[in-house]
Amino acid sequence: MTFAVTLKKLLLVIAAIPLLYVSFLLLLINESVQRHALYAHKINTAWWQDLNEPERWGFLKNQVQAFNLTTPDGEILYAWHILPVALYSKNQKTLLLEPLGLASDAANSRAARLLRDDPESRLVITFHGNAGSVSQGWRTDTYRALAAAADKVHVLTVDYRGFGYSTGSPTEEGLIVDGTTLVDWALEVANIPPERIVIVGQSLGTAVATAVVEHFVVQRHVEFAGIALIAAFSDLSTLILTYAAGGVVPFLSPLRMFPRAQQYFSTKIKDTWRTRNRLANVVCHSRKLDLILIHAKNDYDIPWSHSNTLFYTAVNATSEKGMSREQIDGVKQHIDLGAQGWTNVWSAADNQYGLKRIQQTILRHGGHNRIMTYDSISKAVFELFKL
Repeated sequence: MTFAVTLKKLLLVIAAIPLLYVSFLLLLINESVQRHALYAHKINTAWWQDLNEPERWGFLKNQVQAFNLTTPDGEILYAWHILPVALYSKNQKTLLLEPLGLASDAANSRAARLLRDDPESRLVITFHGNAGSVSQGWRTDTYRALAAAADKVHVLTVDYRGFGYSTGSPTEEGLIVDGTTLVDWALEVANIPPERIVIVGQSLGTAVATAVVEHFVVQRHVEFAGIALIAAFSDLSTLILTYAAGGVVPFLSPLRMFPRAQQYFSTKIKDTWRTRNRLANVVCHSRKLDLILIHAKNDYDIPWSHSNTLFYTAVNATSEKGMSREQIDGVKQHIDLGAQGWTNVWSAADNQYGLKRIQQTILRHGGHNRIMTYDSISKAVFELFKL
């Protein structure tokens, strides 16, 4: 009798799983639910910690300057400016005298002056992935790695609207506004010329970074020292077909046996994030370009095949006539890195403006997030800065 009851309960649970999954899909059609699932901005593993105390994450006192930015549509964004360790050491006495916490006048803070007044300073603007805030997971380790690697490289990052202490709710259009607002601060307030700025994005941040660069290249004819996209995806509609949150919870992949249903739900995605199209547009409109794509082969959130798609898309965009993958494979430079992975490099010379260089590095290890702390990321930034 006990076995029969247990078996009956087990069968009921098994029968309920498809119903729960269908209910989940129907919920995802709702715009608000969908965006909460996509951006996960309310999932914060450090919600009890004060972001205005960066020392909690191993930074030196006043090495990080927290400040607010106001977007053109009125949202208040929370940002961090991380000083390079060597520069901090040289200026420690004056930095220790600066007020703690959120800057009331970020443009005239000691950190901003150190960035603005040094003609040799470099700035990495980073756009993080979904969930949490600037302090989530491996992000602070990434900032520290970049800030400790060279005495002239500053790091600037921001929480998108609805993330961390930033106001509002995330949308594709809104995050692009947030990204352009941060870059505008670097260009117009910190007065850093674009040739001394590298744009870095990871995961969702690669879509934001690409859209922001497209805005500046196409609409303002502003080009940066380089772009690094880590764990990028080609577009959300393609990603969602195979995506599993944390590599465990699937979205549309269980519908593979029902392609029409899969296609139906994929058309209901509000924010499409077509990075593939935007990246091609960036390549076409850039006079010169230095782009690096990095992905881990063991990334179970976003398969490395997405970076493969973006590499071939970007290379193809350097040619007016277009090229097949076979043609590209016959010309690209392939570098075997052994146990580390491999690199593909494509260079297209322009006699009038210079070089368009597109590099793809696939690492055998690093996963989806920890890869950001690997030396390959710091090395890529140095290459883009020509350091």
